[in-house]
Amino acid sequence: MLTLALLTVAVGTAVKLAQDRIPKTLFRALVLVGVVGPLVATLYAMWLLRHDEVGWRELVLFVGLVLATGLGVTLGFHRLLTHQSFKCNPVVRAIFLALGSMANQGRCIDWAAHHLKHHAHSDRQGDPHSPLEGLFHAHLGWILTGTPAERERYCKHLLRDPLVVFFDKTMGAWVALGLVLPYAVAGWSGVLWGGLVRIAFSNHVSFSVNSICHTFGRRTYETGDESRNNWLIAVLALGEGWHNNHHAFPSMAYHGMTWRQFDPTGLTIRLLVRLGVAWDVKRPQPANVERKRRAASAGARA
Repeated sequence: MLTLALLTVAVGTAVKLAQDRIPKTLFRALVLVGVVGPLVATLYAMWLLRHDEVGWRELVLFVGLVLATGLGVTLGFHRLLTHQSFKCNPVVRAIFLALGSMANQGRCIDWAAHHLKHHAHSDRQGDPHSPLEGLFHAHLGWILTGTPAERERYCKHLLRDPLVVFFDKTMGAWVALGLVLPYAVAGWSGVLWGGLVRIAFSNHVSFSVNSICHTFGRRTYETGDESRNNWLIAVLALGEGWHNNHHAFPSMAYHGMTWRQFDPTGLTIRLLVRLGVAWDVKRPQPANVERKRRAASAGARA
């Protein structure tokens, strides 16, 4: 377990910080180790469950850090940083960027650049992770190809933001902190559940938004691509599974557009607004919502 934990930090740091300076074959091998390591740890954790060798501390760590780092990605990296769906004070911004960095999904500016490129070419030539090239490619294969993020093209404004650049450069330290904290609470079993298993679970849930939500689900709005709403992924990914909603209105803060569409990330943003630490929340115009809904209905009947 110690070896897997150290590999997670070392591989994550090396891959994200030195992608342009290492051979592509080595890069792919490092990514593969970084992906397989947490999965191996998950299999080991499942084996331990057969012997009841997990306690409440480990489960609390797993659930708590899944939620915390998950919100770091969905609220911090995605809705706040990438789409600028709302504004908040620097302290709140720093907290969610730190949590997103702990998730081990890469440098925050790279994350934003890949995602903005996805929106610019969704399900067309140039999309980094379209299922049109296969479900595996959309889920994980695109990461293994090692395509560099186009930071200057899509995120020039973020490269001028000192706070964002700080978290971008210190990503490895935050990944390490995401392993040190559960160790401090529950030792190596904490690292297993609150670190490695948490990383495997959260990352594959995030990957599923790219793969499952462009393949299975309902298309409520016309978007010009194959984005779909999938309630199961929405629950697991803290509201990100309302993916057709998101592609129809990329800059909106609340992806769940009805009371039935469970969106924990949106609820967290609403809480931040009530607390007075978030503002300028973006919402789509009702006329645009109705227009895209009618276009999708007309396409379904055609």
